[in-house]
Order: sequence, then structure tokens, then C-alpha cells
Amino acid sequence: MTTSNPQLNSHGELIHLLSIEGLSRDILHNILDRAEPFTAVAEREVKKVPLMRGKSVFNLFFENSTRTRTTFEIAAKRLSADVINLNINTSSAAKGESLLDTVDNLAAMQADMFVVRHASSGAPYLIAQHLAATGRDHIHVVNAGDGRHSHPTQGLLDMYTIRHYKKDFTQLTVAVVGDVLHSRVARSQLHALTTLGVPEIRLVGPRTLLPAAAAQMIPGAPLRVCNDLADGLRGADVVMMLRLQNERMNGALLPSTQEYFKSWGLTPEKLALAKPDAIVMHPGPMNRGVEIDSSVADGRQAVILPQVTFGIAVRMAVMSMLAGGAQ
Repeated sequence: MTTSNPQLNSHGELIHLLSIEGLSRDILHNILDRAEPFTAVAEREVKKVPLMRGKSVFNLFFENSTRTRTTFEIAAKRLSADVINLNINTSSAAKGESLLDTVDNLAAMQADMFVVRHASSGAPYLIAQHLAATGRDHIHVVNAGDGRHSHPTQGLLDMYTIRHYKKDFTQLTVAVVGDVLHSRVARSQLHALTTLGVPEIRLVGPRTLLPAAAAQMIPGAPLRVCNDLADGLRGADVVMMLRLQNERMNGALLPSTQEYFKSWGLTPEKLALAKPDAIVMHPGPMNRGVEIDSSVADGRQAVILPQVTFGIAVRMAVMSMLAGGAQ
């Protein structure tokens, strides 16, 4: 079997996680299934498993992060890996060293896996291609967020959360609300929801924060664009809120955050339009009083903190799969 997907080897096995796009339903279910027994480890019912003992994981975060970087570090340590966090601000990258030269030097330190967050879309792909071209494709690459392109482990932990609470993807209506235009999380969510068979996905937000031709942004996806929050929330099973990506916006796309909250912020009154058992998700960091009201964020329908805990289990599943660890 041959494949043109750089994430897969010639046998169709996952060797890097760069994007959810191009991964089959079977691979996604396999990752989610592998995460199940790791939930106890994530919740510290079991301290460690030895699946990556002797392996070195390098966290290369060229952008700020709290949840993603910390949960990757926890996940790797609970797999018994050695974890090296590169401080970009004090590394040679701050002196002008190129990304690939940094990678070459770390590879020479016997790296087994790179977890990469970068402001440039495609940076993890570039690293994976470089490693393959230089005969070091035994080193695995995990995309922890690249520009506006993709955030696959966030998409996967969101799918794990939905499956945990809702069980069957094929019966759900999911509303993705807010700044879809600038969100790499949204792109990963949409690819995953489509691949897993969700029959209705609503893109909900002001026209200025939705991509042009939004209904066609994922080929074959059951997308419906809603420029009215009430229309987008009505009868939804899952409400996935997105952060305003102010750092990625060029120009004034919104009149003010107060006006945004008035029209698009999730309040208890607006949430009441969704199904009574709807769950509310958010990838973080939350802007309370901008995209979500505190009473919703801390309310009984919110599963935002469980998302973080599940993220440890999902990242353990991904890293152990790439490293060849069998359960």
C-alpha cells in the first residue's frame, strides 16, 4: 500500500499527527479508543505506564500556551518519557537560528518526538518532510497548533469529550460558534465531526468572522451557515464556543467586545434554545463576558474542565501510538 499522506507510512499507519484532514474514521476511532484506558492515568488513579520509557519528547512551542503545553508534558511523563521543554525566548532561535537548524541540533540530541506549536501554518509539515528527507523519519512530529491551519489534538480531545457525553456522533447537531475565520481549532473540529459522521454542523457567527464561502470550506461536510445566534443554537446537542482570535485579526472586524457579547455571547437565556441536555464546550482560554457568560462557563451544562482532563488521555493515546506503544 502506498500513500501520499505524510502522516502515514506505506502501510497506512500513523507516524506523525499533523492534521485531522486526510485521516480515516477508523484512525480517529482508534485514537479515541486508545484514550479510554488512559483516562484513569490522566485522573491520577494510576500514576504512570511504561510505554515510552527511554524515549525523549521535545516540546517546541514557538507560541504561548498553557493547556496544550502542560497537558503534553503531563501526558509524556505519565507515559514514562523524558521531556525537554525548549524555551524559545532563550534558545538559539532568538539569535536567528532557523527552524530546521534548531530541529537538526535537537535531532542530534537523540530526540524521538517533537511536539510543535508555531505561528506559521505548515511548520510541522516542513519539519516532518525535512526529517524524512534527511533519513530521520523515525522521529515523530505532533502538531500542537500551526498558524490558522490546524490543531489536531484539540480536535481529537473535543471528539473524545463529545463521545463521552453523547455516545453516537451520527445523531447529533453541533453548533460551532464565534471566530471560525481565524480558528485552527474550528478547522480541526470540522474535519473530525465530518469524518465521524455528524449529520448537521452549524457555523454560527457574524459574517466578518466566517470564511468566504463558509458552507463549502470542508468538502463534503454537512455545514449550515447561521448569521443569527438563536438560529444556530436552536435544538443543538453540542455548542462549541470559540475564542476571539484578536492576535490574528487584521483591521477592525468587530465594533467592540461589548457589542460582540450582546449579539454572540453565550448566556443562559440563549443556551435555553439548545436541547435541555446540550453540552457547552470551549477550547480555552476563555474570555468571560466576551464569548461566554460566567454563569454558563461554570454551569451544569459546561464540560470545559473535563475537556482539559480528557486532553491528557488523548495526547497520551496519540504519543503512544506514534511511538509504537501497544496497550
